[in-house]
Amino acid sequence: MGQFNLNTMQIFLDQHFPQSDIMGKIVKLGNHYAEMLLAVDESHLRPGGTISGPTMMALADVSMYCAILNEIGPKLHTVTTNLNINFLRKPKANAPILAKANVLKIGKTLAMGEVAIYSVNDKNIGDEMVAHATVTYSIPKN
Repeated sequence: MGQFNLNTMQIFLDQHFPQSDIMGKIVKLGNHYAEMLLAVDESHLRPGGTISGPTMMALADVSMYCAILNEIGPKLHTVTTNLNINFLRKPKANAPILAKANVLKIGKTLAMGEVAIYSVNDKNIGDEMVAHATVTYSIPKN
């Protein structure tokens, strides 16, 4: 059973990360799993009218952070040690993006997982993956 529910996780993010309002909203939280949805606006776009890489990287990072903290509890100083992302196709600039984070392993000092990011359309949420990330976090001892 997870350490958080959707409401308490969003409150945790809002309290500890002043930029949480631009990082998306947690929409699903489960065993070793989290989903975040980002409503894309002009601030997320880069020249050429596509969602910027840093926007997708931030969404991948935060969604995995939520999935890990749901397992280990509110260890605020759990930090990213590595994030590798592959941009697979151009996401729709006028559509939200959805990150699906899966924790693959949690050890004593490190946690690792993968995140799939999808462009959301009206008919089918997440029909084509636009980016894939692997993320590793350092877990504090206390």
